[in-house]
Amino acid sequence: MQFPINKLKKWGLFLAAISVLNGACAEIPDSASKPQMSNTSDIAQTVKISQLKIAVIPYVSTEEQQKRIQRLDEYLEQELEIPVEIELSQDYDTTVDFLVSGKVKMAYLGPFTYVKAKQKNPNLEPIVAHIEKTTGRPWYKSVIVTRKDSEINTVQDLSGKRFSFVNKSSTSGFLVPSAYFKKLGIIPEKKFSAVEYAGGHDKNALALADGKVDAIAIEKQTYIHLENQGLLSKDRYKIIWESDPIPNSPIVISTELPVEFKTSLQKALINAPEGLVGIGGIESAGYTLVSDEDYEPIRKLQELLNDPS
Repeated sequence: MQFPINKLKKWGLFLAAISVLNGACAEIPDSASKPQMSNTSDIAQTVKISQLKIAVIPYVSTEEQQKRIQRLDEYLEQELEIPVEIELSQDYDTTVDFLVSGKVKMAYLGPFTYVKAKQKNPNLEPIVAHIEKTTGRPWYKSVIVTRKDSEINTVQDLSGKRFSFVNKSSTSGFLVPSAYFKKLGIIPEKKFSAVEYAGGHDKNALALADGKVDAIAIEKQTYIHLENQGLLSKDRYKIIWESDPIPNSPIVISTELPVEFKTSLQKALINAPEGLVGIGGIESAGYTLVSDEDYEPIRKLQELLNDPS
């Protein structure tokens, strides 16, 4: 069954993204199914695309992420029959700049990063997003994590504490928790004793584990992964807040690419074999179709955060 993210709106994802400010978790009843598309044809050669460069946001450590996406690089080369180069950018803004300026025609972006890129260059389009392996759904969550032996049990207890975000362009590591803070009347720079930006989700976790900060914002699945690895063990750390569902990170292309090539890319990714890692280095259960309107809830949160009132 084809399951683009925009179907989530029928169950109120738009309201769920806004109700994240209330801290309540929305329920989405059905699992996403990986759409089935016909075999990828040699469209790349037809439209004379000689090479595909892909920029990727730094989700986890560069070395680990590069190793995990190598299989996807090889798979796309096989399917498209052209050289494919996946480049891990040094930070979120660099990835956006590469895509906006046309240095690359395709990128893996976070939801908020995509919205920012689209505002700078309207000629961008999301084509697919990965499906979470653990949930089978095309969304994820943001959480705030602290140590169990701390006196921090609620977001209000963060007053006077050291807090770390991921990056100002991160959705789960900045936008969503920041919007929730604003709803509560919390200004991090005034309420917390220190506000840091680690640069990546794994780096944020390391800052907490090393005792450099008292609490962090992090993507939930990354937290679970690091928990399973023992970096943030269950007996030492706890979640004090969890957001509503957030539409998954999209793969974005320039609309300058021929429509036929876009279709070829979608087919290759949606028909990718089980177990093939997501383009961001995140384990996925495949890909599903998405469109620009699926990220309207992110724009609403951005507007809320930027509202001076």
